[in-house]
Amino acid sequence: MKKIYSVLSVCIVLLLAGCNDDFLDKAPLDQLSEPTTFTTDANFETYCWGFYNTFPGFGLTPTNNEWNGDLMLKGAGSIGQPYLWQNVVEPNNAGSWTDPYARIRRVNIMLSNIESSQLDEEGQKHWRSVGYFFRAWEHFQLLIKYGEFIYLDELVNEKDLDILYGPKTPRDEISANILSDLKYAEANIRTEGDNVVDQSVVRALISRFGLFEGTWRKYHSLGDETTYLRASADAGTTLTQSHPDLHANYDQVFNSTDLDGTEGILLYKAYEFGIMTHTHTSRHRNSAGNWDLTRRGANKFLCKDGETIWTSAQFEADPNAPEDAYAEFRNRDERLYYITPPPFKVIPSSDKLSWDYDPDPKHREYIDLMNSISDADHKGYPISNWKGLILKQEPHFRKRNKGQGFMVSYTGYRFHKYYNEFHTGIQNQEYTDFPIFRMGEVLVNLAEAKFELGEFDQATADLTVNKLRARGKVAALDINNFVDDPTRDADVDRVLWEIRRERAVELMGEGFRFDDIRRWRKAHEYGALEKLGRYVKNSNYGNKLPIQGGAAEGFVSPWGVPPGFPEHYYLYPIPLEELALNENLVQNTGWKEAE
Repeated sequence: MKKIYSVLSVCIVLLLAGCNDDFLDKAPLDQLSEPTTFTTDANFETYCWGFYNTFPGFGLTPTNNEWNGDLMLKGAGSIGQPYLWQNVVEPNNAGSWTDPYARIRRVNIMLSNIESSQLDEEGQKHWRSVGYFFRAWEHFQLLIKYGEFIYLDELVNEKDLDILYGPKTPRDEISANILSDLKYAEANIRTEGDNVVDQSVVRALISRFGLFEGTWRKYHSLGDETTYLRASADAGTTLTQSHPDLHANYDQVFNSTDLDGTEGILLYKAYEFGIMTHTHTSRHRNSAGNWDLTRRGANKFLCKDGETIWTSAQFEADPNAPEDAYAEFRNRDERLYYITPPPFKVIPSSDKLSWDYDPDPKHREYIDLMNSISDADHKGYPISNWKGLILKQEPHFRKRNKGQGFMVSYTGYRFHKYYNEFHTGIQNQEYTDFPIFRMGEVLVNLAEAKFELGEFDQATADLTVNKLRARGKVAALDINNFVDDPTRDADVDRVLWEIRRERAVELMGEGFRFDDIRRWRKAHEYGALEKLGRYVKNSNYGNKLPIQGGAAEGFVSPWGVPPGFPEHYYLYPIPLEELALNENLVQNTGWKEAE
């Protein structure tokens, strides 16, 4: 099994090792890279491993980006995120602008050397396809944020002033080029690989890119959305045929020490203790994670009968004032239990490493449930911090932590999707694998693309939404017979609302939501909503919690109502230094120009 490690330095060593041992016979380093690197299939493979570093894996940025949406909240600090509180400042420089260009250059160096290599025709097509995939990926990252920028489809140098200091490429040309690169790759890349970019991974990116661009074009009135939606739907449909099954346990998709061979995983980033590790699980098990669901996020999860908490007979709490956390979590989509911890209370021992049940039997309900659907390596109950210290209870508020400053929350819906106990006793050196492309995402992409094309029928629902619901033990969606969500956005079709709900639930905390509400052109509406938490009686928490409207009882409200999401925030500001260097580069509308 090939693992995606941080390999750039390893690649350089391997490339240099293949050269003449006589130092005096070696070419200068700036000449060494091209004449001697791009020769055989193995050389190209070694060089391309460096491209994989672009995938964030368990990097913090995707999860932190969820703070800018409506379903999650930063569980620390004294004010909400800049994008929702109109505090974004135009940066002088930004890695989100410069880093993709650095990686595009590395790709274009390889592409410019393919025809002069020793590769046969099949090898040339394959490695060109790999290059096109990563070039499309990098340009897509720029497109998501900036809309328009200078597109680079060839290797440029300091003499290409007309390109380097030219104007932005129109979005129509950029998106057409991205799709063209991906379609070539789909047709010419090797069909299967061992945890590498292969035909299925290319199709997964087409599924993602086509949906993003198609819906952005539709809801931002740019036109030509069908081209991209069709590409997304076709890629997704093909993937459902080649990868028909999902791994049965949702939690294990995100909390496994080896995803090799796991059904529904198309590409993953492999971690290994002592070689490459991450910190995500520690963030769930100390005080540094600061990731919470909002009430709006928690309410996305249906009851097992497929109805919302406002309509289901299975929901045992008052949906407008669900003070009883135990009733609130009862009979819900099982993914809820894996994403935010259900309530419990125990009596820890004096050393906090063991525990006894609380005398009140109600507090063991979800201890029994979690131990029936999970295990001691994953989310067995009760849960503990990274040292193994037992948490006394959930919900566990930061401002009323009862002497335990770890695993705290502002809203009472603490996010713990990546919590597991493989690493107890080890902090910030986790080695669980991360799914980069998976069929769960492909299925929600396919459902949405088919709806936007007017092709979503019951067969499509069964192929997509209902497969995912089944994994959460939720009743299937009958598109001709279901109870409408009384909180549905009136601008959104009732079936599309359920598709978007499924997307929100399945991809919760994976970094998609902010970009989703931007492409739907809903950020200015959903971003203006007050982010709320659990319903509580403040006297039960020492009157320490901020309650909506300053009431004694109600929903936790850390910051009140935000001022809203301005129109020009839909596109990120181009860094000021880039504008100063290139007078032909025009700032995105509404943002400050270079002085």
